[in-house]
Amino acid sequence: MVNPILAPVISNDEIMPGINLLRAEAPAIAAAARPGQFVMVRTSDGYNPLLRRPLSIHRVNDRGEIALLYEVVGKGTEWLAQRRKDDTIDILGPLGHGFDIASQHLLLVAGGVGIAPLIFLAERAVADGRQVRLLFGAKTAQQVYPEKLLPADIEFIPITQDGLIKRLGMVTDVLREFIDSTGQIFACGPSAMYKAMSQMKVLNCKHIQVSLEARMGCGLGLCYGCTIETRQGLKCVCKDGPVFDLTQLFL
Repeated sequence: MVNPILAPVISNDEIMPGINLLRAEAPAIAAAARPGQFVMVRTSDGYNPLLRRPLSIHRVNDRGEIALLYEVVGKGTEWLAQRRKDDTIDILGPLGHGFDIASQHLLLVAGGVGIAPLIFLAERAVADGRQVRLLFGAKTAQQVYPEKLLPADIEFIPITQDGLIKRLGMVTDVLREFIDSTGQIFACGPSAMYKAMSQMKVLNCKHIQVSLEARMGCGLGLCYGCTIETRQGLKCVCKDGPVFDLTQLFL
């Protein structure tokens, strides 16, 4: 049984417009976490909001720290954005089923804040001697993930709709260029991105794992509040996911 912990905040900074990066001391979670897993964070001092917020584990280190990347979009995340150094946050985790890595050549596809679980994956893959290419899609150049925060030894390709940084268009427009040199594809982003990928015939021969976002009640598969219909029957995003094979999903 996973138990909640009170984790001291190390830092909590806005790194892109409306996107914060929070670092906290959580040795037990850092030691047990696997890429693609998440934590449930309490985002109030009382009961409003009542439910915890699921956040992907963005990265961990050997000092027992975890990092969480989140968008400030409502009352709960606004409260979280106000936490400062030495405040504590109530965290439950690690939870869920993460990514399964089996190839030496990985292509990571991120849409906006969907980069959250993919940085942890990239760091672990590079540490294991794998080659990693990361495609990052954003609306504007200001919303591109800071390159100074990227793991070393990965190829980073930002694609923006304003065309002010390197590539112009949608991340799915560029994806097909790298299919032949890729063993596995891992993605996290909006459902429209997944739908576009599922309709690309050039991807039919590839194993594609995607991380889903969902409103969750417990994060443990007990309340069935995040149940979705898949080609293998009903699944809980929290317990059976959040990582699923793209071919399992109805989009």
